[in-house]
Amino acid sequence: MSLLPYKEVLEMIKEYNTVIVHRHMRPDPDALGSQGGLVELLKESFPKKRIFKTGGPVGDLDFLTTMDEVSDNDYKEALVIVTDTANTPRISDERYSNGSKLIKIDHHPNDDVYGDIQLVNSDASSCSEIIVDFYIANQEELVLTKEAARLLYAGIVGDTGRFLYPSTTSHTMRIAAKLMEYDFIPNEVNNQMNVISQKVAKLTGYILQNLIVSENGVAKVLIAKDLLKKFDLTDTETSSIVSIPGTVEGVLTWGIFVEQPEGHFRCRLRSKGPIINEVAKRHHGGGHPMASGANAKNEEEINVIIDELSALADEWLDK
Repeated sequence: MSLLPYKEVLEMIKEYNTVIVHRHMRPDPDALGSQGGLVELLKESFPKKRIFKTGGPVGDLDFLTTMDEVSDNDYKEALVIVTDTANTPRISDERYSNGSKLIKIDHHPNDDVYGDIQLVNSDASSCSEIIVDFYIANQEELVLTKEAARLLYAGIVGDTGRFLYPSTTSHTMRIAAKLMEYDFIPNEVNNQMNVISQKVAKLTGYILQNLIVSENGVAKVLIAKDLLKKFDLTDTETSSIVSIPGTVEGVLTWGIFVEQPEGHFRCRLRSKGPIINEVAKRHHGGGHPMASGANAKNEEEINVIIDELSALADEWLDK
């Protein structure tokens, strides 16, 4: 932990009166937790500074946090920090490049090395965990509030799948325990994050009924745009069902392929063992070793992705 630039990040923050924090498009709890948690941490620690968070709509995660109104003029002489975003095309709000300096804080593989400082730890369970580590490394000068703790806890819970994913370490659990010492209600956060709409519940039934599982444990399901229209759902709302195939016996790795309005497919790839992010990279995506995203121009490319996952599954099972 000491080799990471926690001190350098703090020193750069001190230099600026305005700090604007971005995150990735179509945010998940870790994107909002790390972004919002960092903003709350900095607001309490530096009350004379102007601290903002910006990005597109947060959907049904507005119980976590919402965005601030940030003008173009605010970026003049501002420090910009981007959390939980592996590559620049995914940054929400293209004005991120309008500040004086840029810091990247992330837990994805650092394939796109952007920014003047990169605080990247791909061994961390979540970006929210990194924000807590940043606080701990500088706790003589930083103040963690109840609201910051709530947001960071939510981010960790979200990206660890409620502490079920392999990215959960003993350090993750210690960090979560530390956050729980603050005066928010953890089970309230858990319950809010666990609730799904009736529309998503119906989609969950469709996923389970239409999941195709191969003999070596590779599963897939296609969600056509007509189906989304039938269920009155957006692509963003389908993110909450990505873990569902993993609950089915015999599933080792899987893909959920959501057709976009333009006709191509957004691919959500997950694994319980085989390393899949190289497959994602070959198909205009990337991500974590066992949780990645990609894009397929048609069903033919989806079949190529499934074949590549199948080869990885065979290799993993033969070990």
